[in-house]
Amino acid sequence: MNIFVIWLVMVIAWNFGYPEASPLEDVIVAIILSLFSNVLKKYLKI
Repeated sequence: MNIFVIWLVMVIAWNFGYPEASPLEDVIVAIILSLFSNVLKKYLKI
């Protein structure tokens, strides 16, 4: 659950940090952040 919160905060930060980003860029960044959260799960053994 903590990893999800980290992912959510990062997605929100992206959306507020780059409001001019296209919807495609939003989806690509969300996927990349999701993969990053999976890596965190693996290394943190959660």
